[in-house]
Parts: sequence; structure tokens; C-alpha cells
Amino acid sequence: MRLILIALMFLLAACEQQQAVVPAEGEAAKPVHGDTFIEASIGEPNNLLPVLSSDSASSDINRLVYNGLIRYDKNLQLEGELAESWEISEDQLTITFHLRKNVAWHDGQPFTSADVLFTYQMYIDPEVPTSYAEDFLQVAKAEAPDPYTFRVTYQKPYAPALESWGTAVHPKHLLENQVVTKSPLARSPVGTGPYKFVKWDAGEKVELLANPDYFEGQPYIHRVVYRVIPDTSTQFLELQSGGLDFMGLTPIQYKTQTDTPAFVRNFNKYRYLSFSYTYLGYNLTKPLFQDKRVRQAITYAINKQELIDGVLLGLGQAATGPYKPDTWVYNAQVKRYAYNPGKSRELLAEAGWTDSDGDGVLDKDGEKLAFTIVTNQGNDLRSKTAEIIQRRLKEVGMIVEIRVVEWATFLKEFIFPGNFDATILGWSGGPEPDQYNIWHSSKTAPRELNFVKFKNQEVDDLLEKGRRTFARAERKQIYDRFQEILAEEQPYTFLYVGEALPAVARRFRGIEPSPAGISYNFIKWWVPKSEQKYAR
Repeated sequence: MRLILIALMFLLAACEQQQAVVPAEGEAAKPVHGDTFIEASIGEPNNLLPVLSSDSASSDINRLVYNGLIRYDKNLQLEGELAESWEISEDQLTITFHLRKNVAWHDGQPFTSADVLFTYQMYIDPEVPTSYAEDFLQVAKAEAPDPYTFRVTYQKPYAPALESWGTAVHPKHLLENQVVTKSPLARSPVGTGPYKFVKWDAGEKVELLANPDYFEGQPYIHRVVYRVIPDTSTQFLELQSGGLDFMGLTPIQYKTQTDTPAFVRNFNKYRYLSFSYTYLGYNLTKPLFQDKRVRQAITYAINKQELIDGVLLGLGQAATGPYKPDTWVYNAQVKRYAYNPGKSRELLAEAGWTDSDGDGVLDKDGEKLAFTIVTNQGNDLRSKTAEIIQRRLKEVGMIVEIRVVEWATFLKEFIFPGNFDATILGWSGGPEPDQYNIWHSSKTAPRELNFVKFKNQEVDDLLEKGRRTFARAERKQIYDRFQEILAEEQPYTFLYVGEALPAVARRFRGIEPSPAGISYNFIKWWVPKSEQKYAR
């Protein structure tokens, strides 16, 4: 499972369909309701209240249960969701949203601007332990002048303002005057979205049913099931046997295990460069990693192309920072760290790490250069990446242990409290380049996203300036410098940007690859009656 600790999650980038669907004659124009869509999650959801959830297992479910005011369309342009339209004032400080009428919560209560105002107030409440307050703390005033108008005014110009209202709106009538962290909605959510929550069998599955009253029309797929299967090899066996309808394939599965006649007959494959990257992050509160030369030395000792070839089987690109290479904000001129173990040893020697006793392990002041990389269970790519890194670092005199931990425990006992040396994880995002929540020095509290505790005043200033600037050319200069500093400081070793490799059961129609990936129009997917597997 990827660690995706951001508010908005997208499967983004240009898609390449590997196999073509050929509908039965006359069926292409006749979508029908019915059938079940089953996919797997490596980890158990953490929390089904979006304000409290920061993991992909929870977010994958929440995106079908809840709506925001806006969203990205298939071409990565913002469009209305719960908002029909909006106006932005000439000074860029005020946004007035006009909300959809006749939208209901899953329990039948009407959705109004009071819910949006309550959601805003909840996010800025210091008693609510959310990772996503920052966007809303920029607001000077929020008001709901009538049931279908919501107006928000910012203290200063804020470039990510409109996108931030893609955050899920929460039901005021069920959460008001409640302790949010103790709400039963964490395990039994009530939203306005296309699917209603049915049940959560701990450690087994979460089940959703199509919302017949959804404001965009009832989804064609009747039921969605998320099965908890904490291993990609087991997931693949389930996919092949018909127990799953969707899976993000590993590179080896994509390249070598899916060209059989049976697989081609039953599944379609897609591939596209993901809006995500994998990294080795260092806990900067640890004395070992407080020396920039040590972090740089580790990066020099890692052969990124070896990882791309050996782990991704060539289905990816080297990462140099937090943006993927085919986006406007990407800075191709940052400092790069070509594989150079000699340079690595040189930097470590400068930092005082030498092999004083000839045992092949560097030491300093009687301490061996040793640390542990922790990552999450069920992600073979990360485990293999850790093993290759372990071997390469051993060659320059480092002792590296690897610890693989079950997802929920991994977050609760290691990442959130900062109880780790180094970690291999991934971030996934969208077109907006603002990285404040991940890199600003104010975001280092427990459960916040700067869990490596990176602090740099110039980065703080750049992040603040970048979110106040609307002109793309000016933002480009700001984020170019931001990337230069990260490349120099190496709080992460940015490893690679992988390709997304989804496989979908061939019976599903309506899939239209686009710059936004394939799942943006999930409510329009359908299965011909003659091919439906499940009666309900």
C-alpha cells in the first residue's frame, strides 16, 4: 500500500490502454445497472472520517462516500461537484460558491451551506487532530448567507484556495457538538457521495452500495467491495481466479505474468506515469542524519537506475524531487546524484565516519554507522527497494537493518510518533504544486505530514510565497528554487516515479483513459447484463 498522506488523491497522467475492449453489438450505447466491483487494499482503513484519515486505504473508500465542493475533471481542470458554480472577486480574496439544491445526505437529511461552514470550522478547531487544517487557516471569514450560498474570504491571496475546497464536506447534523475522534462515523460514514456505506468487517472487507438518490444519477455498478489482502502476490492470485476485478499490478506482474491467453481474455491493462514518487526519508531528529553530508553520501551510494531496472523493470523514471518529470513545475536543473560510491565514502570521511578497526564498517566516536529502514508490509516494491539499498550501503561501510511492519501499526507506532530512523514510503498528489503541508517547519507535530522534521527558513519563505502567487511564471521560479534546496539538503533520497499499472476485468465498460487516469468517471462504468457476475 502506498502512503498517501494528502487531502486530495488522484490517479493522474496520460493513460495508455494496453488492450482494447470490444463491446457486444448494440451494448456500447446501453449502459445498465447491476453487478459488483471488487478491489483489494493492502491495509485496513484507518478512519472513514476524511478530516481524520490520511492513508490511501481510507481515502479510496471516502472518495466514493463523500463529495467536495469542486473536483478535477478528466483533463485536470477544476469543475463543480457540490458547488454548481462560483465567482472569485477581482482581488482574488473572496470565493462565492453556489451550491447544488436537492442534494441529500445518505440518511436523508438535506445538504446545505451549513454543512460546508461546519466542515470549515471543524478543520480549524485545534481540538480536532487533522493533518489538513492549513488550507483553512488561511481563511479570514467564512459565511453561509443562505442555504445554498457559501462565501469564503482569505486574509491574503492564496493560490491553492479553490482546489482546497475539493476537501470532503462532513454532515453537521451528525457531528455537531460531538467529539469527532469518538464519532461512530469513523467506522460507519454518512456522506453525500455516489455510494453508501453498508458494513466494515474488520480485517476482511468494506462494502458500499450505489446511492439511488445521487445527484449525478445512480451509479451503474450496484456494489463496491474493498477486500483487505495484505500481499500483492495473493492479490494477483485472487485477480486471476476472479476474486478481484481490479488491481494495481506490480511491474513483474505487468511485464511477465499477464500475457497469457486467459488473462488477456479476462482483463484490460493500462499504464501511465503516476503522480506519485517513492523516497527514502530520514528522521532528522536523529543525530546521524543531522549532517547533510551523511544524507548526500547515502544518495550517492544508491543506484537509482538499478532500482528502476531491478524493481520497476524499467516502468518508471528517476525522481529528483517532489514533482513528476512531465509537469510544468518540475525543475530539471537541480543537483543530481549519479551513483558514485567513491564520492559517498569521501563525504562520510569528511563527516568523521571511518573504518578505524578494519572490520568493513564505518565508525565514529566508538559508534558503528548503523540504522534501520522501516517500511510497510505488503508492498513488494518497497521491500525490494530496501534490500537493494541495504546491499549498496553495505558496500560503503554502513550497517542497515530492514523492518517491515503491518500498515496500521506502521503508521500508529512508527510514522506518526516519529519512532523511526529512516523509512521508504511514497507520496501521491495532483496538479497543484503547493507542498506546504509536507515541507514547512510548522507541520512537524504528531500526525502532521512533515514527519521527518525538516526545517529550513528559506524553504518556509518560498512555500509561503508560492501559495500567495498566482502567475505561473513567478510560481515556477519559486518552486524551482524550492527543488534546488531539497536537492542540496536531501531530507529524502528521492528514488523513483513509477508507472501506474492497473488491470480491470474486461466485462466493465465505460472506462475512458484521460489525463486524469481511469477512475475519474467510475460512476459511469457498467457491465452488460449478459456478463454480470453478481445478482446484487
